Amino acid sequence: MLKFLAKGLMRDRSRSFFPILIIAAGVVLTVLFYSWINGFIGMIISENARFETGHVKIVTRAYNELIDQKPYDLGLMNVDKKLNYLNQNYPNMNWQPRIYFGALLDVPDENGETLQQGEVMGLGVDLFSDNFERNLLNLENALASGELPQKQGEILLSQEVASKLKVKLGDNVTMIGSTMFGSIAMYNFIVSGTVRFGIQAMDRGAVIADISDVRSFLDMKNTASEIFGFLPNYKEEKTYAISKEYNEKFSYENDEFSDIMLPLREQGQMSFMLASVDQRTGIFIFFFLFIMSIVLWNSGLMNGIRRYGEVGVRLAIGESKGHIYRAMIIEAIIIGIVATIIGTAIGLVFSYLLQHYGINISSLMRDANVIMSSTMRARVTTECYFVGFIPGVIASVIGACFAGIGIYRRNTAQLFKELEQ
Repeated sequence: MLKFLAKGLMRDRSRSFFPILIIAAGVVLTVLFYSWINGFIGMIISENARFETGHVKIVTRAYNELIDQKPYDLGLMNVDKKLNYLNQNYPNMNWQPRIYFGALLDVPDENGETLQQGEVMGLGVDLFSDNFERNLLNLENALASGELPQKQGEILLSQEVASKLKVKLGDNVTMIGSTMFGSIAMYNFIVSGTVRFGIQAMDRGAVIADISDVRSFLDMKNTASEIFGFLPNYKEEKTYAISKEYNEKFSYENDEFSDIMLPLREQGQMSFMLASVDQRTGIFIFFFLFIMSIVLWNSGLMNGIRRYGEVGVRLAIGESKGHIYRAMIIEAIIIGIVATIIGTAIGLVFSYLLQHYGINISSLMRDANVIMSSTMRARVTTECYFVGFIPGVIASVIGACFAGIGIYRRNTAQLFKELEQ
């Protein structure tokens, strides 16, 4: 029967071509929209993990109370010992100490007198031990001019700050700030290159230096503001399990300088942001799929109505109503599956292109204060291969079911009158 119905659909394009076209178009939009939402959520997690939160983060309890201010004077002590413990007990994770600091960047003229000054947001990371931080921060691709630091005393400056302060490659600049103990601090650096991250919050005033130079600058020997932990693949449940285990050993409520490990979702506004995104995403996907289902349902309904005369003829020659009804549902399943496969394939092509190239929205983010990439990308997941079956097959079958109800309302006595007309 399936073979017979499939041949009938192939030979009668009015019964298959336009329904497949409409359903496939709806599936394409469904797959593309779903992958776009996945990309948006993934981008929020990825960008914040790289620059702000890690997959987990270790800080002191006192630091955590004022974490928005990045008070490095309340940072972690004996960092080397902590890193040894972390690497031994969580070998599958990569642990990186960082120092966040604010400073005044002083640009001298040829006589050594102050020519320009500007506030900068400093980031001290490990640039020389391995390439993990370089790759994580994507420094090579973010490099706008010059080269990455090759030795101690060299820094990267954001392109926007360099242009504003008229800093050239190879210039000597002075950082002015305060040490971990509150004393005034000054340190000379050489600008080896400029970077552009495409993230407004970073591009407005970022300075990146090796963490050993920052420790010398701020008198922070064997200390760090925070220790970031990164999983090979982010899994929220795993971050909570690791944090709970670590805090049970090292975090004490009565000791403000004891460590506390924070999973990504529990840092800053991430919990609210991700919960809001998850909630709104669920609502958007539900309504989008609902609307697409209604459209495809109506398509199946109209297709059944157009075949009103055909149904009459089939009843007149003795075919049972139940057989016709089941045949229409099977046809709807065949059309739905074929259209869904076609629509999913096309949708995945566009999704992969959007995942690779993305769409630049920098013009919409000029005043943005959040850490978010200016390039929006889709993210193709396993669910993208199957989400199209919801509106593509289920909705079209439901439409056929409702359209087929009319079969049982046909009055056999009226069939010959209809045929005579």
